[in-house]
Amino acid sequence: MFEDIRPFCNEEVPHAIESLLGETAFFRALRFIKPEFDEEAFIVALRACKTKEEFKHVLAYDAVTSIAMATTFSLDISGGSRLAQGIPCTFISNHRDIILDAAFLNTTLFNVGRGMTQIAIGSNLFVWPWIETLVRLNNSFIVKRGLPLRQQLEASRTLSQYIHYTIKETRESLLIAQREGRCKDSNDHTQGSILKMLNMAGEGNILDNLLALNIVPIALSYEIDPCDYLKAREYQQKRDNPAYEKNPHDDLLNMETGILSYKGRVHITIGHPINDVIASVDRGMDKVELYAAIAKVIDREIHLSYRFYANNYIAYDLLTEVQRFSSLYSPQERVQFEEYLQRQVDKISLPNKDEAFLRNKILEMYSNPLRNHLIALQGE
Repeated sequence: MFEDIRPFCNEEVPHAIESLLGETAFFRALRFIKPEFDEEAFIVALRACKTKEEFKHVLAYDAVTSIAMATTFSLDISGGSRLAQGIPCTFISNHRDIILDAAFLNTTLFNVGRGMTQIAIGSNLFVWPWIETLVRLNNSFIVKRGLPLRQQLEASRTLSQYIHYTIKETRESLLIAQREGRCKDSNDHTQGSILKMLNMAGEGNILDNLLALNIVPIALSYEIDPCDYLKAREYQQKRDNPAYEKNPHDDLLNMETGILSYKGRVHITIGHPINDVIASVDRGMDKVELYAAIAKVIDREIHLSYRFYANNYIAYDLLTEVQRFSSLYSPQERVQFEEYLQRQVDKISLPNKDEAFLRNKILEMYSNPLRNHLIALQGE
């Protein structure tokens, strides 16, 4: 059942591990993360894994912890007490980093005594076959991308069936992003298409179908986004050539940069479950209004749950040319951020490099969460 999108079951783990161990590129990737790792001991430990849980603890948890120790000042989570024990959730989060958003969430959930979730992974990231093997071993399910329209519709329906089945039957929590792909300017808003997909396999009306999934918004806050300059470059490339599309090399560069570069403080906030709010939505709305109303509930919870750093306040003040938040950062922090901003712009190589445009795009990435937070506060 759901053979081509589900995580591997435990009976498939030994064979999948053997296929991984035959991939030299897999070991190259591991050395990026842990240059000193003992390959022989690692192989023995990996072959001893007979279940996905064992694999996650031997490889995934250790790898993510190593990344966090090497590339963050801190990684923590709040809001765990908002989750009811034993009730599976559909976590919906904003999306900053291709790989680490979900990896950091699972690691921090485990650290506070909560179970790890299943994770939605887009098939566009499978630039090598072993990556699909790795993520399915790590309890991820696949979101098929880049299909013709009719096939994409069917894939969305199957994905919806899988999510409903997992929540209701196997009773595991899942994580999906609020939109397809990262929100490159950090102006986080839930796509209606995500909610339409979640509704597809339900047996009732839209509200009841979504209520059954127990949606819990999650806000991911990175002090530093190491891919900010890559995102800004892509904005100019699309501005100058509307037909521009990333290639697999670009995704690999974003993954590598996101994993290996410094991120400062990283905080994950588990928002309030929103079933009570969804249940109060007017059922007389038409579908478009209903999806928009539910998306607004998710967005508001995410916007209210961000953690802010000096970078966010400085970027807001630089963009608006006011000193609204100057009391929340020091002159030295402002100088340091402006120097960082220039270094990131300097990394960008383009034929017709527009420094003012690129600078503004990076500033938007750091200021938009704060701007959305202020708007959400006005609605309280």
